[in-house]
Amino acid sequence: MFATVIAMVLEELGSALLGSVYAENSLPYNVIMYFVIVAFSEEGAKYILLRRRTWCSDAFNCQFDGVVYAVFVSLGFALWENLGYVAMYGLSTALVRAVTAVPGHACFGVFMGVYYGRAKRYDNDGDFVKAKRCRTMAVLMPALLHGAYDFIATMEDPSCEWVFLVFVLALFAVSLKLVVRVGSRSDRYIDGGEVRCSSDNGMRKETKARAFVSYFIASAAYSAAYSKPFMRQSVLMTAKMMTAPRLAVVLS
Repeated sequence: MFATVIAMVLEELGSALLGSVYAENSLPYNVIMYFVIVAFSEEGAKYILLRRRTWCSDAFNCQFDGVVYAVFVSLGFALWENLGYVAMYGLSTALVRAVTAVPGHACFGVFMGVYYGRAKRYDNDGDFVKAKRCRTMAVLMPALLHGAYDFIATMEDPSCEWVFLVFVLALFAVSLKLVVRVGSRSDRYIDGGEVRCSSDNGMRKETKARAFVSYFIASAAYSAAYSKPFMRQSVLMTAKMMTAPRLAVVLS
């Protein structure tokens, strides 16, 4: 909740300042709004909370822990953000964001966590230059992806729906690959100890990772099919989605 409040305040202030310079929904306005104000407010707020709560923890002893912590912070952020949207726009908004924003935040958290875990390893090894570089990337990379996601999603051109589809599917596919690679194949203790898990445990861990991220992949296809109509007519499309045959196919 703390991170969500910080982000909301920063976004309101940034939006007010930006609106005094550029016309709302103009290209410069949207680029700065989504790639700078929204992206860095939200991802920066997540990172502040993440580092404050986990960096010095004794439990943070494996590189994959960075991914776990970052994803959970991101999902917690998405929860409180969604509650705010529901309070303002109604329950139909919650249904939309459950298959768009929530998986998106989780994927941004994966990228943040990968660099955050590396930063912890480099810091433990005494390589503070690389540690600082990875901490910087832990904010820059998810902010860039977050900005691209929002910017593409708000484009009015119907052809951009295919761009959005490709982007989201690629985002989830790469996130899955990172979770599998970092979580089950190369996770080691930060202090240089042996591999964290045996090959059998690694296979089980990989299976769980694939199952965990498969929800987000399904959500990607679903949100790509319905996000644009939802943005324009959320109430009408909520009823339509309830009876859409694709629902059972995509989410089965």
